[in-house]
Amino acid sequence: MRATVKRAFFRFYAQLSDFLPCERKGVTFVYALQVGSRAKDLIEALGVPHPEIDLILVNGAPAAFSCPLLDGDRVSVYPRFQSIEIGSVTQVRPPALPEMRFVTDTHLGRLASYLRLLGFDTLYRNDYCDEELAELSRSQGRALLTKDLGLLKRSAVTHGYFVREIRPRQQLGEVLCHFDISSAMAPFRRCLRCNSLLRPALKQDVESRLPPRTKELFDEFHVCPACGRIYWKGSHYERMQSLVDSVTVQS
Repeated sequence: MRATVKRAFFRFYAQLSDFLPCERKGVTFVYALQVGSRAKDLIEALGVPHPEIDLILVNGAPAAFSCPLLDGDRVSVYPRFQSIEIGSVTQVRPPALPEMRFVTDTHLGRLASYLRLLGFDTLYRNDYCDEELAELSRSQGRALLTKDLGLLKRSAVTHGYFVREIRPRQQLGEVLCHFDISSAMAPFRRCLRCNSLLRPALKQDVESRLPPRTKELFDEFHVCPACGRIYWKGSHYERMQSLVDSVTVQS
């Protein structure tokens, strides 16, 4: 006698549909269960990374990632709530980070610079391996920003986000909106190259390293104590200010 295949019914809401094929977006669909199937395992097998999930309901009741799924269970999966108050309903997302800090993968170097420009502590190197990125996120309490779904599904990653946009400026707006951190912006306080906090510098202390035209036109300078890079309000500053202004208007 042929064994009956056990199955559960899944529905993913809002932006979680970004990770699903067209035929599974916005609808309830069936997925086969294996022995010992847990909610997290099946959700990620379907393509949705756990750091983007805020709430799981199994047959209408809140459930944890470790919840075993049984034949006929109906599973509803929700992303982070920004405008809906869900009160005391148990969420699977861990508590918010005490300070919004980031680490980005190798595909998001320009985004990392933009986040630093806005004052956010953001680690980036183009040679970080996946293990290093996941460990930095875990050990230093940083949200991992990535274009790699497999990386975001690592169990060590508790806070993270899959960046959808392609262009860096749009990516910046996307991240600010997702984490709701526009009010925490503090522009021009970090080194764009190495992420360190800048310090004011006397002109006489950096004069020997300045281009001749810069010596004539500018008197206010900041320097990075880590890499030594010098900043002043030249044409580059005006371009960066334009970016800051555009982000401020959007938020």
